[in-house]
Order: sequence, then C-alpha cells, then structure tokens
Amino acid sequence: MNAKQLAAYRAVEYIQDGMIVGLGTGSTAFWAIEYTAQRVAAGLKITAVATSEDTAGKARERGIEITPFDEVPYVDVDIDGADEADKDLNLIKGGGGALLREKIVASASRQFIVIADESKLVEKLGRFPLPVEVVIFGLEHTTRALQSLGCKTTLRTTPGGVPFITDNNNYILDCHFEVIPNAPELEKKINAITGVVDNGLFINMAERVIVGCNDGTVKEIVKGG
Repeated sequence: MNAKQLAAYRAVEYIQDGMIVGLGTGSTAFWAIEYTAQRVAAGLKITAVATSEDTAGKARERGIEITPFDEVPYVDVDIDGADEADKDLNLIKGGGGALLREKIVASASRQFIVIADESKLVEKLGRFPLPVEVVIFGLEHTTRALQSLGCKTTLRTTPGGVPFITDNNNYILDCHFEVIPNAPELEKKINAITGVVDNGLFINMAERVIVGCNDGTVKEIVKGG
C-alpha cells in the first residue's frame, strides 16, 4: 500500500455496523470508498451519503448504495481527504472541486476523520491555493473583493480550458495567499463577501487526521491531543 492507501485503510476501521457514513471526494478519499466497499461486500451494513456526484458514482460502481443527504438526520463518521492540514487540524480542502458539499456533510458529522499523506501536513496553511466557490453572476466583482484580501486569483478551468462548474452550478476561484497567518479570521472575511458561496478553509471541524507515511507506518493526530 502507498501512504494514501494506508491512511484510508486505517480510517475505514472506524466504521461500525449500522453507521451513517459520509464518503469524501478526491484521490485519497477514493481509497476509503474502495475499502468501505470491500467491507460492505463482506457483510457490513451502513447507510452511505456522498460529498459529490463523482463519489456517488464511484460508490455505486463498487456496490455501495447511496442515500440522499437530506434523508439522514446526521452522519456518524465522515471520511475525507485534505489538501493541507496544520497542527490545530485546520484544513484546506476543495482541490477536487467539491468543497461546499464536503463542508456541509462534515458539519453534520459526529466524527469527521481526515486522511492524508505526510506531504499534506504544514506549519501554516496557504501554500496550496485556497478554493473559493462563487456564483457565476458578478464574477469580476467577487474576484476583485477576494483580491483585496491579499491574494492572486485563478478561475479554475477544465483540461479543455472552459470554466470548471461545481455540482452546485458555481465557479471556483483558486486564491493564492502563499501563507495564511490567521485561518479562522480569513474564513470569516471571505464568507462575508457577497457572491461567495463558501471557501475551502475547514476550521475546527476535524476530529482526527490519519496520516500515511512513506515508511509504511500510520500516525493519528487527534483534536486536543
């Protein structure tokens, strides 16, 4: 197993029979879907919700039935990846384009478990461009307001060069801050901008970060630990 697989395998061990499980989006979360599917095939009974249409498709292909999110009262455990995580378990997410649904599911979860390889651990967030989901109308005005916070912005596009459209029919602006000294404060400032739907700063949401290491070991960083 590579580092991502190691982290995902450990995280899936936290899923118990009868749980409502959130399935994340992205290259690391893919392995959590894979290992969850193996356990379901072996008899594990869960109710699963997906953080993106892409994840829902991958899960169904592997025999996991997906329940609409609004049909569950809460999520017992949500397993998802991150683009960056700091020592306080604050995160940057959204590299896969699903930050809004990921944040909604995580906020409804009793336990939000993040899986990552060692490269995602940082002293300060910001090296990875911060994704911000914005409505299409008024894009230039929203872009200028974001830039006033001290970042350079790039409109995310597909490999074909057209604007990337989220599952919620919005655009994503990737904001290049280089370093974010105060992530909780920045999250509030960004979300106060009219035209912003939400941003990829996940503050005080993760309960546990499981890190797969290149030497084959796995370490767990627990909130408040």
